[in-house]
Amino acid sequence: MPVRSICFHSETGNFRLKRPTVVRNWINDSILASRKQTGNLNYIFCSDEFLLDINRRFLKHDYYTDIITFDYSEGKIISGDLYISIDRVKENAETEQQPFETELSRVMIHGVLHLMGHGDKEKKAKALMRKKEDKFLALLIPKKIKSK
Repeated sequence: MPVRSICFHSETGNFRLKRPTVVRNWINDSILASRKQTGNLNYIFCSDEFLLDINRRFLKHDYYTDIITFDYSEGKIISGDLYISIDRVKENAETEQQPFETELSRVMIHGVLHLMGHGDKEKKAKALMRKKEDKFLALLIPKKIKSK
């Protein structure tokens, strides 16, 4: 089994993830529950403008988003860089009337699900993605999760 590495970085320098060890273990457990292995995952927390620049340069999209993943997975070993806009997560949490930490966790596992091959473009795929997010969120947040 490869050495797993789940790292958290802040592009802005002013964001610090709460309970990083708990979150790291939760992400690893979620991957293992999906019959995959954890490789190297880098979460980079950033601003809207930083992520917009990445979206424009690498994906040729000119809009804000909450997460962009760069997939380096090989077979069952899940690896990648996951850029998350803290600005978007805060706004989404307000809109959905969810605690910030719940919304952030949802976005974090959403990115992992993308790395495991799950899409969200089609209506059916989006519903399956939401179901999987809720399943894994329930492992981290031991209360009923309200879906968007």
